[in-house]
Amino acid sequence: MGVGLPKTVTTLNSGHSMPLLGMGTAAFPVEPQDLVESAILRAIELGYTHFDTASVYQTEPVLGRAIRQALDRGLIASRDHIFITTKLWCGHANRNLVVPALRESLQALGLDYVDLYLIHFPAKFESLEKGFGVRSEDLVPLDMKGTWQGMEECVRLGLAKSIGVSNFTSKKLSQILSFATIPPAVNQVEMHPLWQQWKLRDFCAEKGIHVSAYSPLGGKNAPWGSNAVFDNEELKQIAEAKGKTLAQICSRWAYEQGVSFLPKSYNKERLKENMEVFDWELSKDELKKMRSLPQSRIFKAEKLVSANGLFKSVEDLWDGEV
Repeated sequence: MGVGLPKTVTTLNSGHSMPLLGMGTAAFPVEPQDLVESAILRAIELGYTHFDTASVYQTEPVLGRAIRQALDRGLIASRDHIFITTKLWCGHANRNLVVPALRESLQALGLDYVDLYLIHFPAKFESLEKGFGVRSEDLVPLDMKGTWQGMEECVRLGLAKSIGVSNFTSKKLSQILSFATIPPAVNQVEMHPLWQQWKLRDFCAEKGIHVSAYSPLGGKNAPWGSNAVFDNEELKQIAEAKGKTLAQICSRWAYEQGVSFLPKSYNKERLKENMEVFDWELSKDELKKMRSLPQSRIFKAEKLVSANGLFKSVEDLWDGEV
C-alpha cells in the first residue's frame, strides 16, 4: 500500500475519527473521469484514506468507482478504512430536501453512508440545478434551522456519521449552535498562510468544532483562486531554507495549526509530496514570519451577493471576516 500515513487523525465532537490529510476533488472545469479515477487510485496506493467531494463537483460517481476498484484490488481492507466527505448543494438547503439529496449522493458514490456531510454554503438557491451559474433572483433566504434539522436527520438515519458546515463564519455558526441538538463537527473553510482565520479558529476551538482547510495553497489554478501564496517571497524563502516545496510549507503550517487540510492534486509526485509533511517542523522564527504575513480572503463568493438578496455585500456574506 505504499509508505502509508503516520497516525495523523483527529477525533471529532461526534466521537468519530477523521484523517488530517485529505485529497480534494474539486476542479472547474471538471476533469476527465478517467484522469480523476486513476489519480484517486494512485492516492489510495500511496496511503490516502480521506477524500473530499461534493454533489456540485460532479466527482461523486468517479470517487465511488475508484473506491470499489481499490476494495476489489485489496488496496483498502474495507469501507470503514476510508473517510468520505460530501456536501449539500444550495438548491437542496431545505428541511425536506436534505435527506433525499444525501441519498442521491450516496447512490452516486455507491455507499451506504458518508463519514461527513456538510452544508456547502450558508445560502439557498431557488433552482435545484447544481452549479455556480446562479442568478441574483435565484438567491433566497436560507432556513438555517430547518436545513440543520435535515442534517441531524441524516445522522439519525445512519446516512452520515458526522455533520458540519462549510464557508460559515463565527456568527453563522453561533446561529446553528443556538438550536442544534447535534452540533456541527466540522467547519470547512478557506485557510492558508495568507488567510489564517484566527478569529474563526479561536471560536471553533472554544466550541469544539474542528476546522478543515480547503485550498491550503490559496486555490492556485482554481477559477476563483490566486497565485498569491505561490508568489509570496517570504514563503519562497522559508521553502528554500527548509529544502521543501512551497506547497509542503503550507501543508505543514496547516498541520501545525491543528486543522485538517485538503490539497487538490491529480499529479502523482505532488500527491506524494503532500504526504511528506509529518516528520519535520517549522521553526518558531518561521512560524512567527508566517504569522505576520498580510491577510486577505481570496475566495469571496461574490455570486452569493445581490442588492436584492440576503447578502448585499461581501462584508454581509462573511460578517466582516474578509
